Amino acid sequence: MDLSTAVDAYAVHLSAERGFSPNTVRSYRSDLAQLVTFAQERAATTADDLDLELLREWLWHSSQAGLSKATLARRAASVRGLTAWLSRTNAAPTDAATRLKAPKGDHHLPRVLNRDQMASILDRVQVRADTGDPVAVRDLAIIELLYASALRVSELTGLDLGDLDVSRLTVRVLGKGSKQRVVPFGVPARAAIQRYLDTARPHLSADQSAASPVFVGARGARLHTRAVYELVSGLLATVPGEGPSGPHTLRHTAATHLLDGGADLRSVQEMLGHASLGTTQLYTHVSTERLKEAYKLAHPRS
Repeated sequence: MDLSTAVDAYAVHLSAERGFSPNTVRSYRSDLAQLVTFAQERAATTADDLDLELLREWLWHSSQAGLSKATLARRAASVRGLTAWLSRTNAAPTDAATRLKAPKGDHHLPRVLNRDQMASILDRVQVRADTGDPVAVRDLAIIELLYASALRVSELTGLDLGDLDVSRLTVRVLGKGSKQRVVPFGVPARAAIQRYLDTARPHLSADQSAASPVFVGARGARLHTRAVYELVSGLLATVPGEGPSGPHTLRHTAATHLLDGGADLRSVQEMLGHASLGTTQLYTHVSTERLKEAYKLAHPRS
């Protein structure tokens, strides 16, 4: 099988059979497209031409290009998935990447805002919303819901009106791997969402059907994730601290504040939609680091 054709077929498999999100499939395609180009330059044009030596050379060249350990690990995972699928479907005689290893990614604690910083952001968005501008009212509902429910940005923009149950303070979310979960939100988020639905969304879109998107842009189409990134990064630009400034920071913040407030790890795992409890445990490390910093600042014998 031609290598480019194999990558296309594998991408279809990831989407149609494995239920991977469009963003995940796009990442796999990008990594494997780099591999195809690299292989073709070395006269390897079919799935049969892939071997461990070629794949190791590809990762080595990637490392020499300055790619991070995390990116190298992702590339290795992408090609391991491809070759395992090729072998399983008899499109290749062996699984060429079964012994392929990549350096483990660097583990960095996520950026987390403290309660005062989060309250300041919400106050700023509230002031904008109080002008009555429909987009500002929508933005308040977005920030409140992101913080209240710790949603991924793709989950937020993928919400339809039928997914909201404002009376029960819950939202039905389609997460990674097309897995559904029901996530709670609080009273302030409900107030912001209800205000948006009643006073702002009708100015942005006339479509009130259950299948229409909750959050829409100025022209009434489903809001793009890029717009949410721009909104959040703008709000975080003036907040002290290092690290990412996208919507995931609000997800990290919500998870950490839940654990700080006494929520049990299993409940937070279910709320976040993590397949592994180990992923959720990262936030216990964040809480521990915050405790250490507070101790150093407050204890006279620290």
